[in-house]
Amino acid sequence: MLFKISCKNILDKKLNSFLCILLMTLGIAMISLLMLLGKQLQDKFAKNISGIDLVVGAKGSPLQLILSSVYQIDNPTGNVYLDDVAAIAQNPLVKEMIPLSMGDNYQGFRIVGTNKKYFEHFKTQIASGKMLKGNLEVVLGASTAKIANLKVGDTFASSHGLDSEGEKHEESGYKVVGILDYNNSVVDNLILTSLNSVWNIHEHKDENHKEEAADSTVKREITSAIIKFRSPMGMMTMPRNINQNSKLQAAVPAIEVNRLFELLGIGIEGLQLLAAVIMLISGISVFVSLYNSLKERKYEMALMLSMGASRTRLFLMLLLEGIILSLLGFIAGIALSRIGIYLISNAISKKFHFDVSQFSLQTGEIYLFFGALLVGILAAALPSIGIYRINISKTLATE
Repeated sequence: MLFKISCKNILDKKLNSFLCILLMTLGIAMISLLMLLGKQLQDKFAKNISGIDLVVGAKGSPLQLILSSVYQIDNPTGNVYLDDVAAIAQNPLVKEMIPLSMGDNYQGFRIVGTNKKYFEHFKTQIASGKMLKGNLEVVLGASTAKIANLKVGDTFASSHGLDSEGEKHEESGYKVVGILDYNNSVVDNLILTSLNSVWNIHEHKDENHKEEAADSTVKREITSAIIKFRSPMGMMTMPRNINQNSKLQAAVPAIEVNRLFELLGIGIEGLQLLAAVIMLISGISVFVSLYNSLKERKYEMALMLSMGASRTRLFLMLLLEGIILSLLGFIAGIALSRIGIYLISNAISKKFHFDVSQFSLQTGEIYLFFGALLVGILAAALPSIGIYRINISKTLATE
């Protein structure tokens, strides 16, 4: 009966109840959305830099170098000579060097020239077809194949640059020989080929270049290289040495990503504070609604008391109203945050091919549930105490 009466009271004050639920919904949705985005972005960033000690490329912004070479979401800082990077790889402290060559795309998906070590680093598996071997053969990430609607055996012409509207290399085409399993990493959104394929696509067809290409002294260029060290000593000495004594730039992924999240954290903390304020306002609105409701229903309460209802039961009835409003706000807020994640994921996927579409309940949201419950209980408890001050005979006589 208490639950039924509480629901009737909430429905009787439709506008006030809607305002309370709306404010709670907005506060919960904002905090939940930030939790989901923050968690997924941190997981994605951490997974993709795992095992990468250093990235070497052209001079410029170290963060830009990391974003373009590891996450494929920014423009490269430029090209460097493969020989210069290979010289660094000869250092005894270096365990492995993985070259990367970029500059073309297909439907916005980046074409990355590399070697088999790149596949081994991300622990990729072939879902269909085979691993690339010949010239102008490509292997597609799972998301690339699905969105670009490509299958094994298809051919396509790449576009120059990282913009899908770039000039097409109509004279040469890539052939799809394999599609990778879903890897939950940046590889899912790439088109991978050999370094030679990238170089061959960009060779000019004029006679002068043919003569130049035939010359063994021509230096090949790459965009960047991923470096892995044998021991922590490499991390301590090589980045500074490369930056100070060469034309190359060395960027440490862990440092740059931490710096990025520190900058993002300021904005996220500000939004979380705003969401908490909205939740507080929601609690105040619940308090005001129930306080006014108690004043308006004083005669009703006195009548119920005279008919045998205890003050504690009436107190619990009003408390239940606050809890119901909070629960409805929490459920609506969680649903709204999932809609927000879906829309954001679609927007990010179209522009950056970066997936953040996980909708599972986070641990923080469980604490958020108890927080919303606490706001509802406190907001309802304060005005509900007035029930213990109702003078039955005086109230009934006045009315």
